[in-house]
Amino acid sequence: MMNPAHLDLFRAVLRHGGMTRAAAALGIGQPHVSRAIAQLETDLGFPLFLRGHGSALPTREGEAFAREVERTWAGLDHLRTAARQIRETGTGPLRVACQPALAGRLLPRAVRSLLAEYPGARVAVHVPSPDTIWSWVASGRCDLGLARPRTGFAGVDAEIFLRVDAVCALPRGHALARKRTITVQDLAGEALIAGASGTVQQAVEERFAQAGLAPRFVHMAQYTAARCGLVAERLGLAVVDPVPARALGGLPIVLRPFQPSLPIATMLLRPAGRPPEQLAERLIDLLKAERDALPGHAF
Repeated sequence: MMNPAHLDLFRAVLRHGGMTRAAAALGIGQPHVSRAIAQLETDLGFPLFLRGHGSALPTREGEAFAREVERTWAGLDHLRTAARQIRETGTGPLRVACQPALAGRLLPRAVRSLLAEYPGARVAVHVPSPDTIWSWVASGRCDLGLARPRTGFAGVDAEIFLRVDAVCALPRGHALARKRTITVQDLAGEALIAGASGTVQQAVEERFAQAGLAPRFVHMAQYTAARCGLVAERLGLAVVDPVPARALGGLPIVLRPFQPSLPIATMLLRPAGRPPEQLAERLIDLLKAERDALPGHAF
């Protein structure tokens, strides 16, 4: 069996043009190189170099063998490159499922930072419903999820990623916009824009019920951006998530704290029982860095 170290020395002799030069370049003794080449020739059963020359002149057999060695080494280099890419960027796109509230700015900023560190990485971003995000993470269809809290899903490791207090969105110039804080009593009788059924909309309705008030929802829009767009057109007021609402700086709306406080939570989800992947773990670090830069967050 050929010794891989002898093959390395064979390539070094060819590269440097002689055993003495190869030994000097490698910082080893010339006799060590000569013995290794002699042993390799014995293992192969044919001479690799013409003896009696100061430089390394390969025999015809040596030249043919050198070509095969280089082809093999090229394959090994490819394997090393492939291993490095798998280690750093995984086996395919990093699959992230994210709720709309964080898909517009926070997630893209984190992805940009990730790709600056791992230029060869690929990221696939999906923005389905919260139930779908939980289901995809549980089944391993995505590597990372950011979604509103849900119950009844097994196979998911979940932790609180972000908690913010809801705000009230009002048209600029609205009478209530002069107030620093908007209470549930302030909204009694006002035309309101509901969100899609879910934990946040349910919490809004509970705040009214606790105050003994009946909200007057006249319109509904699933996402914060759509609700704020309707507010900007003076079609009603809305209790919204401040993170996506603050990103809509071009709209003629104002945001005011809402009382009683209404926490809005986002969960970080990962498939349970799977070893952490380097790329996913790094994206989580970058997501948390972006989160920590948000005003008024808690976790």
